[in-house]
Amino acid sequence: MFLAAPKPEQLDRQITTNSIPIDLFKAISDLKKELNAVILAHYYQDPDLQDIADYIGDSLGLSQAAANCQADVIVFLGVHFMAETAKILNPNKLVLLPDLDAGCSLADSCPPDRFAQFKADHPDHLVISYINCSAEIKSLSDIICTSANAVAIVNQIPKDQPIIFAPDRNLGRYVIEQTGREMLLWDGACMVHEIFSERKLVELKLSYPNAEIIAHPECEANVLQHADFIGSTTGLLKYVQQSDRQEFIVVTESGVIHQMQKATPFKKFIPAPPNSNCACNECPYMRLNTLEKVYLTMKNRSPEIVLNEKIRQAALKPMQRMLEMSV
Repeated sequence: MFLAAPKPEQLDRQITTNSIPIDLFKAISDLKKELNAVILAHYYQDPDLQDIADYIGDSLGLSQAAANCQADVIVFLGVHFMAETAKILNPNKLVLLPDLDAGCSLADSCPPDRFAQFKADHPDHLVISYINCSAEIKSLSDIICTSANAVAIVNQIPKDQPIIFAPDRNLGRYVIEQTGREMLLWDGACMVHEIFSERKLVELKLSYPNAEIIAHPECEANVLQHADFIGSTTGLLKYVQQSDRQEFIVVTESGVIHQMQKATPFKKFIPAPPNSNCACNECPYMRLNTLEKVYLTMKNRSPEIVLNEKIRQAALKPMQRMLEMSV
C-alpha cells in the first residue's frame, strides 16, 4: 500500500513531539542543574508546575524571592508582568517565561499612554500601583504594592497626600474601606476575579452551610460582602491552615487549591462558581504554561524577557520602595 509522504507541518509536529523527553520532571531537573536555574511559580499555575518549582508564592513573595535570587537563570512560571518584575530586579540574569502570550487582563486594562495622561492630569497625587501591571506602568509609579501589603503601604502614606491607586478598582475599593483613605482609582480589573457569581455563591453556601467563604480582594464588592475572610493568595492559604473549619468555598483562581489540599489534605475546598458554565475561575493566561514549554524554554534559553533599560531603571525605584516598606 502506498503511503503519502508527511506534509512539512506534520513533520514539524513529529520532530517537536519526538524531541520532548518522556520523563519531563527529570529532564527539567537536569536542565536546572546545568543552567544553575531557579524555578519560581505562582499559586495559580497548574499543579505539575507548582510541584517542580523551587519557590511557590503570590506576587509579594515571588518579588522577594526574585530580589534575593542567587541563580544565573530565573524560570518564571506565571504571567508576563511577573517575569518582567523578576527582570527589573535582576537585570544581569537570564529570565525565561515559557509562553510570552501568558499576559494579564488586569495589566492590559491599563495602557501606558492613557495612564501617563491620567497621571499628568493629577500632578499632586502619589501613584501607588498594584504589581499586576506592566513594566511601563511601574515606571510611572511612585510605589508598587501587592494584595498582601496594599493596606499596610497606604497606611504609611501621610494622610494629607492625595493618592492615585492603579490599576485594579476592586482592590483599590477594598483598600479604601480598610484604611479610610480617599483614593483616585484607575478603572481596571481582573477578568477572573470579576467573573464570580454572587447568586451562585449564595446557592453554594446553602449547599455547604458549614463552609467558610474565603475571597481575594480583587473580587467585586457584592461578592466580598459574603466572605468570612478576605486576603491575598498567601493570606488565604495561611488562613485555611489555621482555621478550625473543615470546608471552604474558595473565591479566587482555583490553582491555589492545590497548595491548600497539600497543606491540609483532610479539609474540603470548593471552588466558587463563575457566572457562566465555563471554567472561568481558571486564568487562561496562567494555563498557557505547560511542562513541555518549561522544558523547551530551558533547553533553548528562550523566550527571554528583555526590557528597555530606561524603563527598567524607572520601574526599579517603586519596586525597591515596596520591598523596603514591606520588611
